[in-house]
Formats: sequence, structure tokens, C-alpha cells
Amino acid sequence: MQSAFVSEPGYHTSGAFEPAETIQSRAFLSGVEVLTDARGVIVALGDSITDGVGSTPGANRRWPDLLAERLAEVGRFGVVNHGISGNRVLGDGAGVSALARFDRDVLSVPGATHLIIFEGVNDLGLAFGAFGPPGGGGFGFPAGIDVNVDSMIAAYRQLIARGRAAGLVVIGATIAPYEGAAYYSEQGEAVRQAVNRWIRDGGEFDAVLDFDAVLRDPERPSRIRDGFHSGDFLHGSDAGYRAIAESIDLGLFAAD
Repeated sequence: MQSAFVSEPGYHTSGAFEPAETIQSRAFLSGVEVLTDARGVIVALGDSITDGVGSTPGANRRWPDLLAERLAEVGRFGVVNHGISGNRVLGDGAGVSALARFDRDVLSVPGATHLIIFEGVNDLGLAFGAFGPPGGGGFGFPAGIDVNVDSMIAAYRQLIARGRAAGLVVIGATIAPYEGAAYYSEQGEAVRQAVNRWIRDGGEFDAVLDFDAVLRDPERPSRIRDGFHSGDFLHGSDAGYRAIAESIDLGLFAAD
């Protein structure tokens, strides 16, 4: 969701160049570290919804961008966006799973104090939807990985434990609605509802962000409401991402 500019072959580090191509990927950039007087750093661990798919390209309207803007106004925290499009909690595919990348993308972030986990819809869609066989397993899931309520909760518990062991405040976000998306299924929806009940009521996260409640259509709660998705019933629009960011209580990040 951000333009990168590709030069012609040759040496181009001495000044500006006329790009030969513009792409929508950061082909070589894996991260940016900055010095800041912020009190801490919030890591957003997620998939394409955190990556900002559906937002206006080049406009910095992903929900972590908008959360960072809110936090900057009160001078509290920085935000690191570690959303990977297509990422899953349990299985590798578009990037290694959240479980496998946790040390690199969360625990190694300098100054990290808080973690928001907002991920899981790709596990459900690829295990139970149009791209997955009946009964789970799913497209691209390694052998032996069974996606169900228990395995999803067990994975979240592992992320919570690893984050807390590193001294992080671990915040869970409910999985957003996705009826209408290409890989939607009633079986996946049933798992989503069960996992979301656990996230809300299980008491295992330090705090809960109910993004499902923010985005869902009151008349059809299994769908994102009109105007809050980008047309695919899965990814947010600018308005949807702003609603997510504005729903977050900044008091969750109060300094000790």
C-alpha cells in the first residue's frame, strides 16, 4: 500500500533518479528504526487488514497509522506495523506463521512495551472456505495442522505467554466479520464466533479490542457493514480503518 521506485540498472546512490518502474511493494526494506522520546512501542501483529489492504495507497490510512497519529497527539507511544498480507496464526504461507515469526517481529522490536494481536481470519478462510477441503487442513497448511477452536485458542495462549514472559502487555483483538469474502464458509464462521467469545470473555489477554463489534453490520453481524470494507467484504476501507483506530482506548497504553 506504499509506492516504491525502481531505477534502471546501474549506480544511483549519489542522487535522485528517474524511476523506470513504480511498484506497490517494499522489495528490500524490512523495517525502519528511529530514535524517539516516546514512552513505549506498540507492536501490531496481524495480516492484510493490519497491512492496510483496501486503504488508499500512499496515504498512510492503515489502522496502525491512524492509531499512531492519535498517540502522537498526546506524545505517548510509537507504533510498529507488523502486518503481513495473507499471514496466518497456525500455518506458514504468506510469510511464516505468527507463531514462527513472533521472536523476530515482536520480541526483537526495540522498546516494545505492548502487543496487539489481530490475526486469524486467514486460518479460517483457508482451512474451511473455497480454497480448503471439507473438514479443515486447508490450502497451504502443513501436514498435521488442524484448524479448529481448540488449536486457535492454544496458539493465542502461546503468543500471550511468550509476550508476557518478555514483559509485554498483550492485547487481543477479535477476528473481524468476513461473510461475502471469497473464502467465507459457515464452518469457518462458527469457529470465528467461538474464538471471539473466548477472546472477549476468557480473561486471558491483558485487554481486549472488539474490532468485530466495530466493523460488523448490526443487521447481519457476520458481514462488515457497508462503507467499512473495500468492496471484498474482508479488508477495510479508509473509513473502516479509521473506525478501528478510533475505537481503541488510549488509556490502555498509560505509562506506569
